[in-house]
Amino acid sequence: MAAALWRFEMAMPPPLEESLLWKLENLGVQRLAVRHRPEAPTERELVGWVAAADWPAERRTALEVALAPLGEPFALEVPPLRWFPQDDEDWSFSWKRHWCPDPVGEQLLILPAWLEAPPEHAERRQLRLDPGSAFGTGSHPTTRLCLEALEGLASSRLGELAGLRVADLGCGSGVLSLAALLFGASAVAAVDTDILAVSATGNNAELNASALGLERLRVAQGSVEVLADLQGPPADLLLCNILAPVIEALAPHFAAVLAPSGQGLLSGLLVEQAPRLERVLAQEGWQARLEARQEHWGLMSLRRLPTVA
Repeated sequence: MAAALWRFEMAMPPPLEESLLWKLENLGVQRLAVRHRPEAPTERELVGWVAAADWPAERRTALEVALAPLGEPFALEVPPLRWFPQDDEDWSFSWKRHWCPDPVGEQLLILPAWLEAPPEHAERRQLRLDPGSAFGTGSHPTTRLCLEALEGLASSRLGELAGLRVADLGCGSGVLSLAALLFGASAVAAVDTDILAVSATGNNAELNASALGLERLRVAQGSVEVLADLQGPPADLLLCNILAPVIEALAPHFAAVLAPSGQGLLSGLLVEQAPRLERVLAQEGWQARLEARQEHWGLMSLRRLPTVA
């Protein structure tokens, strides 16, 4: 009996991760996972599943050809795809085998919903996730940068974000929203343009209901305009982990969602994109500064420029 699925695997250089996920989804590959060992977060591998009936040899070859140009901006070669026939099974169960408990920073543990915390990490704050697709498990450098910055901000406030109202623009799996609640934020409003991401955020909130208090979270489908309506008064802290061109496009609307005295954490950008983004944000009245980096990715802080008397 012929295999029902093709599974492909490929090494994934960190600079290509966002581009590969975006391109594959646009080419009709919806079943994707990123895996790595917690002790080697930079050694990442992309795994995908496609229906064998829909992906004959010529289409699989065309897929590799379509991915090849993605490496050119980084002077990298896109690694080859390795194809394996797979029997008819629940692909999501196969995907779950690739994800392990992942400590982030000094306090947080990203924990697959179906696993128990390892004894060596039992004292960490546990955030259970079942992202359901490539919406974000906390493993990507941009997400880790945001999580570590949240932890640092909480530590500077004696361990908690108590009293802070948080806005999460582009919430994905909800990992940043839920981490903010875990660190004590008084309220979080989260939006994403993808209804599946909104659903994933809601489902992950339910997984952590006993630890978080779900009455503090509001989530909806949409972009910055929806976020402004959802949250009410502008937030004290804006989380925005999306690609630099999207941040640039949204910059004129940040004043509607972030209070004049508030702070933003912007990630999803390459370090080389930071200077242009600083200039664009300055034109909108914001002071942006590169605060941290992992590999080629950076995190910027955002504050209102002082007004000139």
